[in-house]
Amino acid sequence: MPNLKDELHSSGWSAGCVCFDNITTKRNKLILPCLISSRIYVVDVGSQCRAPKLCKMIEPVDVFWKCNKGHLSIVHSLPNGDILIANMGDPAGNGKGGFIVLDGETFELKGNWENECEAPPTGYDFWYQPRHNVLISSAGLVPKRAGRGFNPDDLKKGVFGRRLNVWNLSCRTLTQCFDLGEDSLPLSVKFLHNPDAAEGYVSCALSGIIYRFYKTCYTWSVEEAIQIPAKDVSGWILCKMPAFTADMVISLDDKYLYLSNWLHGDIRQYDISKTCKPRLVGQVFVGGSILRGGPVTVCRDEELKCQPEPLVIKCKRVYGGPCKMQLSLDGKRLYVTNSFYSTWDKQFYPNVVREGSVMLQIDVDTEKGGLTVNKNFLVDFGKEPNGPCLAHSIRFPCGDSTSDILA
Repeated sequence: MPNLKDELHSSGWSAGCVCFDNITTKRNKLILPCLISSRIYVVDVGSQCRAPKLCKMIEPVDVFWKCNKGHLSIVHSLPNGDILIANMGDPAGNGKGGFIVLDGETFELKGNWENECEAPPTGYDFWYQPRHNVLISSAGLVPKRAGRGFNPDDLKKGVFGRRLNVWNLSCRTLTQCFDLGEDSLPLSVKFLHNPDAAEGYVSCALSGIIYRFYKTCYTWSVEEAIQIPAKDVSGWILCKMPAFTADMVISLDDKYLYLSNWLHGDIRQYDISKTCKPRLVGQVFVGGSILRGGPVTVCRDEELKCQPEPLVIKCKRVYGGPCKMQLSLDGKRLYVTNSFYSTWDKQFYPNVVREGSVMLQIDVDTEKGGLTVNKNFLVDFGKEPNGPCLAHSIRFPCGDSTSDILA
């Protein structure tokens, strides 16, 4: 990239809403919005896949002036081919939810997606189901406060979002809001992949609760589906450590749901054949803040009998915790990176910043459930020629489990 301090947090393809019986859509442009600078890059990865080329750049001032938005996060393409990007704040870094739109052909900035009066107080992730004419978005954080790192003094002050928003997809209006609890911090939102399914899940990072949302006649409802208990600890910033469910992925056959717990350090696999009663069938630790021999002591744990051991792959100690995930189309390979947000990485996992992050492969048992770390696979971003890098979002040009929304 030609600029520093952008914070390339998320990514998405220029085409990603496809027909259910034809998922051979062309993925040749990668959209890279920036969480800190609010800049947007469009990268050509189709002409030469091993030599990506920057083909367009939208400067922050254009986003600020045209949309009065900033701090850009998640990307999906819309059914009409345009590109929708969620935002977390306004140009000054105050909390402000909503979306901006890029033209799907020219990548020109078209403006805001929603009616101005409809903008929620914060925003982060979203997913939609065209057949039900609905878009559901999560809350996220207030950028200028969260950008300084996690501060316990920010609790109970509205810095960490609490709402789940339901939108009319065609009218672009906010129709329902659910309060998921103070400082719950709803982040990842996923519908089931079945285009007829009127249900999905949202993970709340700080409360450790995953809610199921579902349609009831003409309105939507939520219910608690999974709860990951906090751990009583000493030697940490708080006396209770939340799991911090940073990401969530659903397999294409809608059989399994995966959660990454960035602070506790584990990846979980749930059987969601019964969507209202997810069942834990796989779990593996790939780092985290509660490892044996570290500065944190677990005083009380409702799930584990002892603190997990550090992970070493190819003679490299893996620091940090599992964050962003991506699942192969066949559901057998789950890839994970371990950087969440640079300022938070520096605070909780300084070794990741010094040595660079990694990408790991988790082998998945798709029949009975179960997760195993592949000890022969390691991408070490600490060995980049210009210094250690912090890896986050993962995309497959041939298709993956979070890019395409089936219409």
